[in-house]
Amino acid sequence: MIRPFLLAAALAISQVLFGQEVENETPPLSERIFFGGSFGLQFGSVTNIQVAPVIGVWLLPRLNVAAGPSFQFYKDSYGSTTIYGGRAYSEFMFIQDLNNVIPMGVNLGFFLHAEYEGLSLDKGQFVADGASGRVCQGTWFGGLGISEPVGRRSSMDVELLWVLAGNKYQTHDSPEFRVMLNF
Repeated sequence: MIRPFLLAAALAISQVLFGQEVENETPPLSERIFFGGSFGLQFGSVTNIQVAPVIGVWLLPRLNVAAGPSFQFYKDSYGSTTIYGGRAYSEFMFIQDLNNVIPMGVNLGFFLHAEYEGLSLDKGQFVADGASGRVCQGTWFGGLGISEPVGRRSSMDVELLWVLAGNKYQTHDSPEFRVMLNF
């Protein structure tokens, strides 16, 4: 009795993951490159202004990689500082177009996101021992996202990411909510 249920579940999952139409031709590199990034503003007892552009490439129809610099101005009751560094990430689209799976007229894509971010921090702002100079922090993130096409080659992505490792100096909350624009 359980075997027919398991077979039906396996077929349904394979249809969602592998049943979507994919072109066999690889587009030229110029059509697989994308630009994007995020811009963040926070004001109040903590001021945080962030600019993080990225450039990426679709390696496969469902898999991309991207990288770019990150710059932040951070100010709280203890002082202000600049935070800079870079990040690299990869995304796997496990559903490219929801409308191909469930015909509802909704063209959302769903993806898994993995990221590494390396930042240079001011010790005076983040280390309690009164040291001066800068310290490097590496943080690993993982999470899920939804992609909404807003043009032929552009999209708006909403991501929910969790800190998996690093974050020694508590520069990120977990989960972290991001909105990214790609074109």
